Amino acid sequence: MFKKILGGLLAFGVLVLAIFLLIAWESSIEPVSASNSDAFSKEQINRGEVLAGLGNCETCHTTDPNKPLAGGRAMPTPFGTLYSTNITPDPKTGIGQWSEEAFARAMREGVARSGSHLFPAFPYTHFTKMSDDDISDLYAYIMSQPAIQAEPPENTLEFPFNIRLLLAGWKLLFFDEGRYETDTSKSDVWNRGAYIAEGAGHCSACHTPRNALGAEDAGKAWDGAIINNWYAPALNASNPTPSSWTETEAYEYLRNGGSRFHGVAVGSMADVVHDGLKQAPDNDLRSLAVWLSDLAQASDEQQASKRSANAIRAVHNTQNPSVMMDEGERLFTYACAACHYNEADSPSALRPDMALNSAISAPTPINLIRVTLNGVSLKEGLPEAMMPGFSQALSDRQITSLLTYLRATHTDQPAWENLEQHVRDQRPQTQAQ
Repeated sequence: MFKKILGGLLAFGVLVLAIFLLIAWESSIEPVSASNSDAFSKEQINRGEVLAGLGNCETCHTTDPNKPLAGGRAMPTPFGTLYSTNITPDPKTGIGQWSEEAFARAMREGVARSGSHLFPAFPYTHFTKMSDDDISDLYAYIMSQPAIQAEPPENTLEFPFNIRLLLAGWKLLFFDEGRYETDTSKSDVWNRGAYIAEGAGHCSACHTPRNALGAEDAGKAWDGAIINNWYAPALNASNPTPSSWTETEAYEYLRNGGSRFHGVAVGSMADVVHDGLKQAPDNDLRSLAVWLSDLAQASDEQQASKRSANAIRAVHNTQNPSVMMDEGERLFTYACAACHYNEADSPSALRPDMALNSAISAPTPINLIRVTLNGVSLKEGLPEAMMPGFSQALSDRQITSLLTYLRATHTDQPAWENLEQHVRDQRPQTQAQ
C-alpha cells in the first residue's frame, strides 16, 4: 500500500513538473544580422529617442558615460545583485542579433531572444502596455546607436532565485500581459499621461512598495517606497506634504527639476528629470502632470497656494529665537535659514521653505539625511542652483539635532525613530561617493 501511495505521489509530481515545464518553456527566436540604421527613418528614430528618455533607459543601462547603453550597472535586490544588460546593437555582447519580434517579446513578455525569462528588474510588467508603434520606434532608436562590445558582470543572485525558469511561476502570480486600456471616463490628456506613467515611464516601479517576492504590492499602489537608497515618495493622496501635486507644480517639477511647494529633484529622480525627460515634448509632460494631479487628488492652484502659505506662517508664528536655542535650532538659524526662509505668500523653488519640502514630511529621513550630507549638485535640482553638503562640517549628533528640530517645528508628523543611527548608516556611503 505504501509503495502504491509513494508511486502515485511521484507520478503526480512528475505530471505537475511536466505541466510547469510546458508552461514555462519559451522557444528561441532566430538571430538576424546586425541591423542597418539606414532601415529606419529619422522621424522614427527621433520618436524612439523620446520613448527611451521617458523610460530612462540610459540611466539603468549605462555605467560608463562613454559607453551609453552598454550595461553593467549594479542593481542590489533582497535576493542578490543584478547587473543591467548591454542593449547596444553589438552582435556579441548586446542585442545586435535581435529582430524586432525578439525585442517586442522581451518588452511585452519578459523573454529574451534565447527564450530565457528576464528578471523583473527589467520592468516588462510596465512595458507590456506600450503600443506596437512605440515598441517599433524604440527598437529603431536603440538599433541606431553605436554598437559597443561590453560584457556586464555575472548576476550574483542567491539560490533558488537565480533559476530563470522559476520566473514563469512568478509571472503567473504577478504579471498581466497586455496593452494599455483607455479609461473612457477620463480625458484624452489624462489617458496620455496614464499611458506614459504606467507604460514606458514605469513610475510605480519606484513609487510602490514591493512584496516578499519582489512584485509591486497592488494593495499599496503609489504609497511610496525606498529604492536605490532613496525614498520615492507617495504620489497619491497619502503624501503628507502641506500641498498636493497641482498640474502647474507637477509640470514645473518634471520640466525644470523643482517645485516651490515640494522641493527639488535629487538622486534617482534627478536622473529621470534631467536625463530621461529632457527630450520629452511639453504636451507629454503636461499630460503626466494632469494624471499626477488627479492621482494625488490635488486641490486647485489657489487652494494649494493658500495651504502652502498657511504651512509657512505656522512655522514663523512658533519661532521665537533666543539665546536659549537648542543645538538644532542654532544650526538651522545660522547655517540654513538665510537660504531656506521664504515669505508665506511667495515661496521660492530655488530656495525652498522647509515647511513645504517633501523630504521633511516623509515617513523616512533617508532623503533629508543624504541631501544634508551631500548637498545638491548643479546636475540636480534646478539649473544654476546648488546647496553645499555638510558631511565635513557637522557631526552625526549635530545633523541629528538639526533634523530633529526641522521635523518637530516644520511638520505635524511624528518624530523619526533611531534618527542618529540612520545618519551613521548613511555617512559611509557619502564618503564613498
